[in-house]
Amino acid sequence: MPATHAPGPLTGIRILDLTRLLPGPVATLHLADLGADVIKIEDPQLGDYARTLGTGKRSAEGKDSAYFRMINRNKRGLCLDLKQPEGVAAFLRLARDADVIIESFRPGVVDKLGIGYQTVAALNPRIVYCAISGYGQDGPYRDLAGHDINYLGYAGVLGQIGRDGGDPAIPNFQIADLLGGALTATTGILAAVIEAQRSGHGRHVDVAMTDSVLAHTYFTMLRLDQFGHSAPAGGDVLSGGVPCYAVYRCRDDRHMAVGALEGKFWQLCCGVLERPDWIARQFDPALRDEMATLFASRPRDDWARLFATVDCCVTPVLSPEEALVNEQIAARGMVIRDAPATPGLTQFAPPLKLSEHRFEVRRAAPQVGQHNHEILREAGYSDAEISQLQAQGVLGH
Repeated sequence: MPATHAPGPLTGIRILDLTRLLPGPVATLHLADLGADVIKIEDPQLGDYARTLGTGKRSAEGKDSAYFRMINRNKRGLCLDLKQPEGVAAFLRLARDADVIIESFRPGVVDKLGIGYQTVAALNPRIVYCAISGYGQDGPYRDLAGHDINYLGYAGVLGQIGRDGGDPAIPNFQIADLLGGALTATTGILAAVIEAQRSGHGRHVDVAMTDSVLAHTYFTMLRLDQFGHSAPAGGDVLSGGVPCYAVYRCRDDRHMAVGALEGKFWQLCCGVLERPDWIARQFDPALRDEMATLFASRPRDDWARLFATVDCCVTPVLSPEEALVNEQIAARGMVIRDAPATPGLTQFAPPLKLSEHRFEVRRAAPQVGQHNHEILREAGYSDAEISQLQAQGVLGH
């Protein structure tokens, strides 16, 4: 069925987003891209420091960082001082009609502010209230600060990335933030929203990024169950411990990814390599060095051409620049350049396609408090009341 301009499936769902930086904003990005009305709430003092991330300051043209603009599109902006009683009152008025609240403060902060789950649920029993934190709302680490690297370390993942005898490699992909803080939170929110629509009662969703990483280390747990101990870094089946599933450096210092786990693929791979004698050595760790020597004899693109017509899971390792212009990525429409609402910005499309719906960048990331008047009027505030809040500094300056 052809895609149309039908509203997104979350149209009509309102989300109050108190989060900053990466995990929470990416969660609400996914929800906003699906049609939810996401209201990004920032305080007048600091706001979301992602606005200057990577730059230390806003651009000479007054633009926020590209990072901020990428992950806060399709949202509206409200500036609200929750340290003032009037700001709390405004938030609670908005919360009466909201479907979801999402926050990423340290545990207990929202209760101290007077906007915690119990307070909101008393006003709006169907509210889904999601808290994203590093270690969760309980346990001995609940109050500790942390970042992606710390959560990966505690979950036993960081020490498995790299090669035995070397230092752990820090991935240029925030696994805990994005798997844990964004996608796990999104799953929990959507499950609770569905239940709230059926029953009229919401839930508190407690997302710990460390938990989320740990709960997806299936192959590590498999090895522990089978052998009673983990493999050294780079030594497990899917981390480079076998020759048929590994990365090989080529003559030009670029790489090929060999993922020929199944026997039929491995046979085809050995045929391209002109080494039929290797078929019986598919899982022999000693074969890795011999394969490395062979791959190092040609540049990457030569190997890529040889394997291009053979369907055996052997592919080039692309640079980020190459990935953005790759024919498959282009065919899927995954890269958006110069959308009318966000000129001059290259960004990603949502990673899913829905029938009868075509994704659009409906609006650019909001400026701080850009939609103050619009949102507060929808909550029933008069223009005079909004002007008074503005004069009190509740809505920033």
